[in-house]
Amino acid sequence: MEWEVEELCKLGKIQPEILEVALKELWQRKPALYKSVIINAYLDEKINLGKAAELLGVHRLELQNELREKGVPIRGLSKEDVIAEVGAIREWRKKQL
Repeated sequence: MEWEVEELCKLGKIQPEILEVALKELWQRKPALYKSVIINAYLDEKINLGKAAELLGVHRLELQNELREKGVPIRGLSKEDVIAEVGAIREWRKKQL
């Protein structure tokens, strides 16, 4: 199976739209797999918690709580995460007024 993944990666470089469509279909059929991929990307520090939550369609705190309950380590917030969180709070407050 390793060679198949390598070939998909090559195809993704040549025709990214084909791979994108195939992955979207796979994620729709197997949402638990998509969630695992997102969480693994977070653990590998390829994305932050906020991005992981965004991709999964949940609030960052909701994902953080879920990961903690499962024993998944939570990284500290980066400067960018803090700035984004403050921005999100400000937008939320505007909508509440």
